[in-house]
Amino acid sequence: MSPKTSESGTATGTKGAAPPARLAVLLLAVLALIFVFENTRATRIRLLAPEVTVPLWTALLATGLIGALCGAYAMRRRG
Repeated sequence: MSPKTSESGTATGTKGAAPPARLAVLLLAVLALIFVFENTRATRIRLLAPEVTVPLWTALLATGLIGALCGAYAMRRRG
């Protein structure tokens, strides 16, 4: 008998259900994307010396991606 089945032969876990943490991350990602794409006006950004004008959603999305990459790197180094 495999460890995933009980004595009656049925599976003990809920098959196909996403864990709450994964649902929370998915919800936050959707909310972040809604926030990013609701802010579409142009804005001026200055990084060190040059000043550029870009849509705000581009700056928000780039910042979010950089943050996600930094978080992924930190979790990989931790574990």
